[in-house]
Amino acid sequence: MKLSIGIVGLPNVGKSTLFNALTKKSVPAENYPFCTIDPSVGVVPVPDERLWKLSEFSKSAKTLPAVVEFVDIAGLVKGASAGEGLGNAFLTNIREVDAIAQVVRVFEDKDIIHVHNKVDPLSDIGVINLELILADLQTVNKRMGTIGSDIKRGDKNAVIEHGALEKIKAVLEAEKFAHTAVLDDKEIVSAKGLHLLTMKPVLYVLNTSAASNIADFDISKIPGPYVKIDSVFGDGLDSLITESYKMLDLITYFTTGEDETRGWTIKRGSTAPEAGTAIHTDFKEKFIRADVIAWNKLLEAGSYAQARERGWVRTEGKECIVQDGDVIEFKI
Repeated sequence: MKLSIGIVGLPNVGKSTLFNALTKKSVPAENYPFCTIDPSVGVVPVPDERLWKLSEFSKSAKTLPAVVEFVDIAGLVKGASAGEGLGNAFLTNIREVDAIAQVVRVFEDKDIIHVHNKVDPLSDIGVINLELILADLQTVNKRMGTIGSDIKRGDKNAVIEHGALEKIKAVLEAEKFAHTAVLDDKEIVSAKGLHLLTMKPVLYVLNTSAASNIADFDISKIPGPYVKIDSVFGDGLDSLITESYKMLDLITYFTTGEDETRGWTIKRGSTAPEAGTAIHTDFKEKFIRADVIAWNKLLEAGSYAQARERGWVRTEGKECIVQDGDVIEFKI
């Protein structure tokens, strides 16, 4: 499963330093056939002690973690939505990722000039968020201008979409993110087709830089979940990776044996056949059944044989919903 997190921020906030720190942790791309080989993309392992315990249990020759993909996106400047700086290219790059890690400079350093000549984390967040909102407002207005003829023809889908657009436009004009609009189920489906920037989840990454002083600001006013990191020394990277993984609503299941123990990334709520596609796309169609056991119960049993004797290994069909930490053997 290829899902990515875009690293976004103003110039000189430590974005590139953070990306470089993350890519030092990168895994070999050849082990992950769905990954894009690109200098601006880092395929980063998700910290997970369960993986290593299972690998030790199975005495595996190889251990391969679940991964999450980070994309380094060029620095945003005020006015990007109107074409300033890289403008449209920047916004297009954000549109292509699934979530946003917004890097916010909270350190003072006279040798690193702030683009606005003052370190003000809350103001910086406001600048970036407003640019995303303005870009989305352009998208919504453009779509509303082209959907009129479909509505006149009585197209039911167009009527649903127009209702969603009106609700989204109202929150954007109030300088709020599109995801705060209250939409019904059909409107939510319709809105997804717009690929709005402010529909994406955001994690605020507060870059402290241990070598410098911290700016004075009210952290309670950060408008969403956040993590603290030091992009120079790499502190907090594991928290960033783990929280990013959760933000995408991802979970991990495992396969384990003498050859390898591996963590597989899937969306929460996936069925067993859907989970199997992480291994190979054919698994969904060829799926017969799956033997499933929670990772900790397998370790507690001491062996698969003991786990089966205790009735802890379940044989599941196509309707099985995979849980975080399940160990699965697929039958196809």
